[in-house]
Amino acid sequence: MLALRYAGLIAVAVWVGGLLGLAAVGAPAIFETIDARHVPDGRVLSGAIFGEVLRRFHLVAYGCGGIVLGSLAARAVLGPRPRRFAVRAGIATAMLAASLYSGLVVSARIARSQQELGVAPSSLHEDDPRRAAFGRLHGQSTLLQLVPILGGLVLMLFELRD
Repeated sequence: MLALRYAGLIAVAVWVGGLLGLAAVGAPAIFETIDARHVPDGRVLSGAIFGEVLRRFHLVAYGCGGIVLGSLAARAVLGPRPRRFAVRAGIATAMLAASLYSGLVVSARIARSQQELGVAPSSLHEDDPRRAAFGRLHGQSTLLQLVPILGGLVLMLFELRD
């Protein structure tokens, strides 16, 4: 049981920590570094780099989601069943669903939008509907990432209380 709890907890920590690291360090570092070097189409390049980093991290998130759900299920089958099992499983499922939707649907829409624009969305006039549409997609992606972050923190709290 301890190994299953540990695997699930490590998976949640990697998932939540990775998302926080990408938001707090990864994206700003990429955009600021390329901007400082005055690379032609630097914002487009920064977006492409971060998009690829995020695409790869989504694969990590899917794996973490599988580990979290698998460890919960194994603990339930092998016993004793974790306290508030249904709540935990529901949270983990919502976390994985948000990551899957973000990675497979929203990220594809963002990539398609960037390809159609051919320029950095930030270079478009503020009133341009294409810039607004891109902003909505970016905002949707950001909100979806809050689901695994907040859900993961709740799952960690449950584990600390056990």
